[in-house]
Amino acid sequence: MLSVDEALKLILARAQPLAARTMALADVDGLILAEDVASPIDSPPYDKSIVDGYAVVAADLATGEARLRILEEVVAGEVPRATVTAGTATRIMTGAPIPAGADAVVMVERTSHHAHTDAHHLGTVFIRDADVRAGRNILRRGTSLCAGDVVLRCGAPLRAIEVGILAEVGRAVVAAVPRPRVAILATGNELVEPDQTPAAGQIRNSNGPLLAAAVRAGGGDPLLLGIARDSEEDLRARIASGLQADVLILSGGVSAGVLDLVPSILKELKVAEVFHKLRLKPGKPMWFGVAQREAHQTLVFGLPGNPVSSYVCGELFVRPALERLAGRPGHGLRRLRATLARDVQQRGDRHTFLPAVCHLSDQDQARAEPVTWHGSADLRGLTAANALLSLPPGDRVFHAGEIVDLVLLDQA
Repeated sequence: MLSVDEALKLILARAQPLAARTMALADVDGLILAEDVASPIDSPPYDKSIVDGYAVVAADLATGEARLRILEEVVAGEVPRATVTAGTATRIMTGAPIPAGADAVVMVERTSHHAHTDAHHLGTVFIRDADVRAGRNILRRGTSLCAGDVVLRCGAPLRAIEVGILAEVGRAVVAAVPRPRVAILATGNELVEPDQTPAAGQIRNSNGPLLAAAVRAGGGDPLLLGIARDSEEDLRARIASGLQADVLILSGGVSAGVLDLVPSILKELKVAEVFHKLRLKPGKPMWFGVAQREAHQTLVFGLPGNPVSSYVCGELFVRPALERLAGRPGHGLRRLRATLARDVQQRGDRHTFLPAVCHLSDQDQARAEPVTWHGSADLRGLTAANALLSLPPGDRVFHAGEIVDLVLLDQA
């Protein structure tokens, strides 16, 4: 059987970034840019005021105060008409263009306005400010960027900030790597949907919603295919439908029971097996393969049916694959080293992942405290955890105070 690291290496070698698509700006948040983007404009496109106040000739304030005649008022979105000359000023609002002749803006808080008796005149403004110099409170054209500047490079993650700059330079559509489409199929005669009351011998399908939420957190676009019964006909039809996606996740049916039919059905549908079973606890029965149809490839993950096993395998293997498909490095969840809070017994020849709580001190020092947990069917026990203890194979006790490896789980 393969180790965890060997399995992940085989998966990532087959998880190549999806072909880029041209998308509307509203749809690219969280994706990876697939082209260089240059600006066709200067930004700002004109000299503009960064405060509310008065545009003036700085030399008029050489003594620290002056009374000036107001020519006009200009707000953002308007164009100045009058030229500011010695002895005059224009009342100006934040974001408005600087009028010709002005070389500074005085904040309104340092001024007092005196109205004119004639309604056709705006009156005068008295200014007292000893720190008026050329360029004061003016953002010059092209300060942020100039026409022709490359503002984003291919491969840049598109956060809210990058979406904003794309809008600023007029890119309503852009090439990006799409989110992987992930079909999710739960298998088992014992399963009913969460809104149904289980009969004797039945349980609710927690794996479908669990894996869909994990896929969404990992950057994929999940599609729930429902429940496949343990029959060749039902499995064949539903798996064939799921192979239209970029990734197909199956939960259950991959172990060694008489109704574990998934591997044989996948083989029949020409899904090439890469590996089956790992030195992993929980998650030993995991299956992975690839379906290739002309230019379309589907990564297929057969996860164990127990919910914690399914979840752990999804986080360790599916998440990095989704990241790689989406154009990211594929590092998966964050890992760190932590001090063990109490003794833990490790047994067997499998790499073991145990639910734990990671406590971070003010100095970013981590402490790992295992939680009470009753095995791979105990999903409730996992709800207390925000991390997984990563313990290498071997029979030994890990003592309190030892340094151990942790995998941090997603936090809401």
